[in-house]
Amino acid sequence: MSCYDKGMTAIEKKRRVGLARALSKLGYCSRSQAMELIRAGRVTLNGTMRRDPETPVHLESDRIEVDRSSVRAESKIYLMLNKPRGVVTTASDEKGRDTVYSFLGAGSPWVAPVGRLDKASEGLRLLTNDSEWAARISDPETHLEKTYHVQVGAAVDENFLAEMRKGIKTVNGEVLRAKRAALLRPGEHNTWLEIILDEGKNRQIRRMLNASDMEVLRLVRVAVGPLILGKLAKGECRALTPDEKRALDQAMFLRAGP
Repeated sequence: MSCYDKGMTAIEKKRRVGLARALSKLGYCSRSQAMELIRAGRVTLNGTMRRDPETPVHLESDRIEVDRSSVRAESKIYLMLNKPRGVVTTASDEKGRDTVYSFLGAGSPWVAPVGRLDKASEGLRLLTNDSEWAARISDPETHLEKTYHVQVGAAVDENFLAEMRKGIKTVNGEVLRAKRAALLRPGEHNTWLEIILDEGKNRQIRRMLNASDMEVLRLVRVAVGPLILGKLAKGECRALTPDEKRALDQAMFLRAGP
């Protein structure tokens, strides 16, 4: 797997962070996994065992070891996966279902999924060991657009698309909106829609359509910002190119604004 941002910035190196967060920032594991390691007594800081995940760490000068092996900053990894329907995003599943990690190969460096894409949905899934970049991608304040192609079991007209853009009230009273909604392929019994969100609330499209008594037959994420799923086959995973990574970063900067 390729990497495009090696190491950390000077600012990241100088500031102090909690021990669990330090392990995550170094690309060793997720913060929750780091907390478990620390509480189990498997992590030392400058030769001393620490059991408090919030123990301050100076990333540039402090020495962290897990099971007596030194932890060094991992090169940053940015991947895109075409997630098949029915695949879950946890590291392991008690029901034995396939997870996104099934497609990365044995011995792959640790990465975490970015944002949400539920089990029944499919399409573009980002994975990375860069926790701060993942947080920016997922942050609703970034207003990074996500594009979905959605098949519903009904005919849809322009009035309903306008209603989606204006806002649909869910069963719990929350109003959810699509930034844009358009017909892709109309039909008498089912319709393909293109829906663009820039908020990314949990199961937002399904909740909007369910509130309108629309059955969702398929839901495919086809783009995140300028990054397009394209011809990547289902279950295949590849590294982002340098140009793709830069384009995503630029889109986040422009969307977030001054």
